[in-house]
Amino acid sequence: MGDILAFADQQDGEIRGVALEIVSVAASRAAKLGGSAHALILGGDGTGKDASGLGAYGAEMVWVARDESLTHYIPEVYAPVVAEVARSGNYDAILFPATARGKDLAPRVAALLDTSLASDITRLDVEDGTLVAVRPVYGGKAFARIKFQGFPTVMSLRLNAFGVAESPASGKVQIMTPPVKGAGRSRVIEFQASRGGTMDVSEASIVVSGGRGMRGAEHWTLLEALRDALGSDAALGASRAVVDAGWRPHGEQVGQTGKTVAPKLYFAIGISGAIQHLAGMRTAQTIVAVNKDADAPIFGVADYGIIGDAFEVLPRLTEEISDYCSNG
Repeated sequence: MGDILAFADQQDGEIRGVALEIVSVAASRAAKLGGSAHALILGGDGTGKDASGLGAYGAEMVWVARDESLTHYIPEVYAPVVAEVARSGNYDAILFPATARGKDLAPRVAALLDTSLASDITRLDVEDGTLVAVRPVYGGKAFARIKFQGFPTVMSLRLNAFGVAESPASGKVQIMTPPVKGAGRSRVIEFQASRGGTMDVSEASIVVSGGRGMRGAEHWTLLEALRDALGSDAALGASRAVVDAGWRPHGEQVGQTGKTVAPKLYFAIGISGAIQHLAGMRTAQTIVAVNKDADAPIFGVADYGIIGDAFEVLPRLTEEISDYCSNG
């Protein structure tokens, strides 16, 4: 016992970046339990060509299940395969990313295994030889510590809450035929890419977020100008109040009910700093806050704070950054 299985998500046959975080978490916790980390990749023909790369993040074994039925994510097809692999490996835990796919798949697998499920985990510790998880409750106002009785424990981990750490392991790849096959009740007709082609806020190394202090959607051009000045690695974010007001799309929402980000640099413009928003961005390496309210909670977590009107600060800040980048 002590082994942990990590679901390594893929897209179009290539391993997604979120898989690296899940595998590295599995590796570090399995080591404390006296076991090892295994990864599982499901997909169609050609999937897993880069599977051995997961060894750099602690995967001793990488199982690659290939079959035409796994080309697209169909939950009733994927879940039995994951459950059967879990049964055969005698794992202590199965870890999923808390993505749309992971949140859908994890409870299905837990039900098939008749075991416990904990979702949206933000911390995972090993105490007295067992896993103890921490997850936010009551909209992020409190945190629950969870101990498990059913095994293997199934968990989904909040993205960017743990970080990625390299810990070289063998990364042996084993191609396998899915132990369970079946046709799904639905099928994928086509994929339509989202418009705009902008970087996803959860993957950006720089995030420029706006709150109610921006006063309306028409003022978002100020944030867009700052984002553009910061370069192609920057993305726009928004508070829940902004999204609820219809100023920005839900895909940009940062916080408890949105996305968790961990960029190198985070700008909080006109954001007061409610605990729900802090839950989604407090792991940023450097936080810069702009708010005219000197008592705004955001200044409690900010590394740099500017007390002032965003409509006066933003143009000057953008100009200075543009000049610096052009001269650099």
